[in-house]
Amino acid sequence: MPRDLTKIRNIGIAAHIDAGKTTVSERILYYTGKIHKMGEVHEGTAVMDFDEEEQKRGITISSAATTCPWDRRGERYTINLIDTPGHVDFTAEVERSLRVLDGAVAVFDGKEGVEAQSETVWRQATKYHVPRICFVNKMDKVGADFDFSFNSIRQRLGAPAVAVQIPIGQSNTFKGMMDLIRGVAMYYNVGDDEDRGRTIVEKPIPPEEKERYEKWRHDLIEKVSETDDHLMEKYLHSQEPTEEEIRKALRKATISFKLHPVFCGSALRYVGVQRLLDGVIDYLPAPVDLPAIRGHDAKNTDKIVERHPDPEEPFCGLVFKIVNDQHGDLTYIRIYSGTLEKGSRVLNSNRNKRENISRMFQMHAADRNPIDVAEAGDIVACIGVKEALTGDTLCDPNHSIILERPTFPEPVISMSIEPKTSADKQKLGEALTILKREDPTFQASYDQETGQTIIAGMGELHLEILRHRLTRDHNVEVNVGRPKVAYKETITGIATGVRGKHVKQTGGRGQYGDCTINIEPFDGRGVAAELLKKWNWKDGVAFENKIYGGTIPKEYIPSVEYGVRMAAKTGVLASYPLVNCKVTLVDGSFHPVDSSQIAFELAGQLAFREACTRAGVTLLEPIMKLVVTTPEEFVGNVTGDLNRRRGMIVGSDQHGNIRVVHAEVPLSEMFGYTTDMRSMSQGRASSVMEPLRYAPVPANVKAAILEEVS
Repeated sequence: MPRDLTKIRNIGIAAHIDAGKTTVSERILYYTGKIHKMGEVHEGTAVMDFDEEEQKRGITISSAATTCPWDRRGERYTINLIDTPGHVDFTAEVERSLRVLDGAVAVFDGKEGVEAQSETVWRQATKYHVPRICFVNKMDKVGADFDFSFNSIRQRLGAPAVAVQIPIGQSNTFKGMMDLIRGVAMYYNVGDDEDRGRTIVEKPIPPEEKERYEKWRHDLIEKVSETDDHLMEKYLHSQEPTEEEIRKALRKATISFKLHPVFCGSALRYVGVQRLLDGVIDYLPAPVDLPAIRGHDAKNTDKIVERHPDPEEPFCGLVFKIVNDQHGDLTYIRIYSGTLEKGSRVLNSNRNKRENISRMFQMHAADRNPIDVAEAGDIVACIGVKEALTGDTLCDPNHSIILERPTFPEPVISMSIEPKTSADKQKLGEALTILKREDPTFQASYDQETGQTIIAGMGELHLEILRHRLTRDHNVEVNVGRPKVAYKETITGIATGVRGKHVKQTGGRGQYGDCTINIEPFDGRGVAAELLKKWNWKDGVAFENKIYGGTIPKEYIPSVEYGVRMAAKTGVLASYPLVNCKVTLVDGSFHPVDSSQIAFELAGQLAFREACTRAGVTLLEPIMKLVVTTPEEFVGNVTGDLNRRRGMIVGSDQHGNIRVVHAEVPLSEMFGYTTDMRSMSQGRASSVMEPLRYAPVPANVKAAILEEVS
């Protein structure tokens, strides 16, 4: 019997660190019957935080997937749920999860409202066109303020939020919610832990709340009516819309990003999660509600191909996560069309290689349920896939397609790492290869000059956890150096007509390569995609060939480009990658006997280094966006300290006795900042930081860096 795709929801829970994502996920699992004893994050017993590091630290590090049922209006629905991390160091986990989800629940802290990382995950969801509903959590927390949190969603995110519930009381007076669509008050036995929020008593709206209820309901109906002609007609004639009409119009508006319904509650106290699940079913899209997934034909990349969420269409799916496992790598796949069967062979269209699907599972956090068949709309994990990396497309070999990959930020911090014993040396290489497959924001490279292995990631916590995993999961004991900033180099001016000539005469055949290039600053902004593709814009370098008339034979031009790109990778000033430049090949010469690919590679390298030196080279450093939340009395200490760290204060918000300071600070000045900030605020301030951009290093700092690396 064909499966009803309208009964499937692929959703993620995303938010700022400590907003309560994992607690919301645990409650969802409990109410849907997937678990019978709820775990708690603060006790290290949460099902979705099954990794040892996650339990120890009380944070989510990797996204966990599960599938659970929910009954709504007599129909059984299937929810595929992914719980994502909130910490900025693990932003790749959020990025790849949002790429494959149909909808998301954005969770906000009822006291803090929109926080720094909330903005980041909201932007990521917008980038991948993921419809969202909002859940204002922790309404029982001291200082919780629904109006403030709701307004921060509208103002700071610029999001068209519309409340479908409002709380009755808040902070220590919080006892339930008013449903603005049904017009009832819902009371929970908040103090009774045994009841676990299962008993919901519905009553009429209390008289003292009537005015507030009418104001919020009027706002809801007005906003929904603006998105629907039929409701607007009723609104203008002062006719009340029915519950069903409001829900239908709100669902349509949510899927088309015109509105974002806002729910409220307290996941820790079991309040509001069942109604949130109803909201997931009512307002977030099923796979069939979204446009067909678009990709490129693997044989003709200019041709756009569409796939619909239909089991009868050719199979295609996206690999969005790889987890190393003792029984073989677990490859997580979102199936967009067709059917995937255990034991089948599929094509990895990015690498043009065949892959085996030896076994297939439906995941429940760390547990797996074997399945034989999966269809469009499913999220599954497979064993047997060997070559695929995150972002690769698996498809029917006879109907190849390449789907858009998720994009990941560049690492901003690195440190040296070496095995403690020679026996660990080979194990370290194998372990780093595994970690690189699992984590697209982790990089490892070998420095020929110093003989060191350098690992790079998104932050100190990211590298620390990767180091722990080397020891714990791969049994490799390592010594690590101090974390270092991932600087980059760039040119400051233009250089034209720079010649690179490599001539070597040996006993036998000689070597002859000669090219002339121009170089100019270029960052790819505002340039048409066709031109960027033509100039092969990647890793911050564009290359244009303007050789006409065969002064350099066609077969040697890719060698010049390769030489240029190799030289850019190691830089000119201090061995940092050189970015944001455009190289134009304008002239050259060749020898009919002695010219070779290697000779033109070396000529390209010589020309590039000389051109950069003439154009002028400077260093770029990563600038971080920092948000510090501090009690008013410590604002002076915090801002004074940021000024000493070359920070620039870009704004501050007042919320009661709390000040939220927004700053931009160089990463090089931020090592150990959390400890210093806590000591200057008696442990009462907190901060979050995320990469913002690269900017030129001041002259005095540049001199110190160059002295250190020389």
